[in-house]
Amino acid sequence: MTRIAAEEYLEALAAQGIDHLFCNPGTDFAPIVEAFARTARSNRKVPRPTVVPHENTAVSMAHGYTMVTGKPQAVMLHTNVGTANAINMLIDASRDRIPLLLTSGRTPFTESGAEGSRNAHIHWAQEMYDQAGMLREVVKWDYEMKRGDQAAAVVDRALEMAMTSPKGPVYLSLPREVLGQQMDMPPQSNREHRARPRAPVPAAADIDQLADWIASAKAPLVVTGGLGQDPRDAVVLTRLAERWALPVVPYNTRYFAISATSSMFQGSMPGTLLKDADLVVVIEADVPWLPSRESPPAHATIVQIGEDPLFSRYPMRSFPSDLTIRAGVLSVLEELEKALTDRKGAHVEERRAWLEKRSGELHAAWRAEAEQAGRGNKNTLAWLNLCLREVVDRDTIVISEYSFRQEYCPLETPGSLFAVSSAGGLGWGFGASLGAKLASPDRLVLSVLGDGAYMFANPTACHYIAQMQQLPVLTIIYNNALYGAVRRATLDMYGHGVASEGDGRLLADLPAPSFEKIVAAHDGHGERVERPSDLPAALRRAAAAVRGGQQALVNVICPP
Repeated sequence: MTRIAAEEYLEALAAQGIDHLFCNPGTDFAPIVEAFARTARSNRKVPRPTVVPHENTAVSMAHGYTMVTGKPQAVMLHTNVGTANAINMLIDASRDRIPLLLTSGRTPFTESGAEGSRNAHIHWAQEMYDQAGMLREVVKWDYEMKRGDQAAAVVDRALEMAMTSPKGPVYLSLPREVLGQQMDMPPQSNREHRARPRAPVPAAADIDQLADWIASAKAPLVVTGGLGQDPRDAVVLTRLAERWALPVVPYNTRYFAISATSSMFQGSMPGTLLKDADLVVVIEADVPWLPSRESPPAHATIVQIGEDPLFSRYPMRSFPSDLTIRAGVLSVLEELEKALTDRKGAHVEERRAWLEKRSGELHAAWRAEAEQAGRGNKNTLAWLNLCLREVVDRDTIVISEYSFRQEYCPLETPGSLFAVSSAGGLGWGFGASLGAKLASPDRLVLSVLGDGAYMFANPTACHYIAQMQQLPVLTIIYNNALYGAVRRATLDMYGHGVASEGDGRLLADLPAPSFEKIVAAHDGHGERVERPSDLPAALRRAAAAVRGGQQALVNVICPP
């Protein structure tokens, strides 16, 4: 049987280490369907096809799989309409530098005369002058495959761009006629002769300067944001922080940076530590503080560290920096650890005693806040997170879309926490949890979502995938029946305005249905919890259901 270009394309994906092709198919998929059918009769390696009934879910599943494994995955969507549906999640992946290959079919460009020419009414209306134009700002590279014998070379190029520092998503459009082309000879790949560049490493002089500043600082502060994408970052940072008594604030963190059980974890808000700092070390944090609310002292020394420390894809970002180091986080931390070996800090032990005392006071306050809420008549974020301690173990993967706090539920394992991108594209968490479960089937995956985030996730599609692909995850909804960000923004700007008379709830109220019934429709375990005293037992039952192979959801009613 003559091979078609789609077969070569799928085999090129597998050769690049892609395990899954998350699909939301349409009329442009015919050659892909034929190629999968043909390879099923052979031993040729291709990605596993996974049909996902919503594009956002497909992209967030790929995101979740990649962030757990470090291996990029591929998504294929239907022409322009499918691509448009996925852009929300693509923005999240872009801001979090997640390497993934987003592809979509392109409506046939021939009206007749070719294998795959237009044969449906929509093929005219779905053609665009520049299909990639709608997402070009959030991908590193885009291309449209022109010939079938390009398949291997195009895939090689796409993945090398996605995986080169700083990593990020790429886009490829695939015309139906091209995928269906018959191949006289297999396309050539030269991937073995194209070594990817390593991530940048720090200059020795910069490391020496930073080491000198740390050794002499009286009130240093480390602020992280994206540190921990590589779990080794957190291991080395923790060693440094505990040896040199460096307070660490994971501010709007996307990953596990340091355990809350460490006395060097000082909460998730810069606060007074920033106000009193004489040295602020910012590591992979796009927004290390909010200048409209707080800033470090004018005399403080500021250091910005990251693979793109200037966040060059952000149109405006004006944070000061006395030393800017463009390098991979792990290389900076390892070199810094070496450089500090022979230095002595004049204030380390004094600072350590103060930070340990402060840590104890913070933990006591956090615990008291949560326990007091547990004795009350309504659930709170603090009480919910404290109760999660009963179901979270060292191997649990926590996916947070706004509702998880280490202050109340400390984690211990690097690589155990993943939070929504700083872009805040809602609907990411549930799909990412499914991708994480696909990557780690033996671990408990806990998805902690707001009620708005849950609805944005196209929950029927997500529960469907959990059921059909046997991916039991534990979904906890922090349900305040409110768009909290909208209300906060209104009250921040117009705290004494007319809108404040209604507590800022205009356009923010979000009356919620019985979410627990949605999971039940997919043979899952669902519970609704309104009283704090009922929450611990409900979480235990739900976790037991998931560990037994059944997806579960707990709808925790948390009045604002």
